[in-house]
Amino acid sequence: MTGTKIALSIEEAADYTGVGRNTLRKLVEWNKLPVIRVGRKVLIKSDILEKFMEVNEGKDLRDKNDVKTVTRKSAV
Repeated sequence: MTGTKIALSIEEAADYTGVGRNTLRKLVEWNKLPVIRVGRKVLIKSDILEKFMEVNEGKDLRDKNDVKTVTRKSAV
């Protein structure tokens, strides 16, 4: 087993990407970033997060209309 997590909490994803927690929460709310919900906890798969960052390079992540949606299908 490796030390790399396959899913990150909002806080961990924020630390990993440098994107603010509130911005990540908005992206989830806007359905731009797929998540796994475990009770109240929200997890973002690391491969999806990396694809999301790649697809949205140069975009303003605070502008709902500027952000491209990433789905599991588009990440494969």
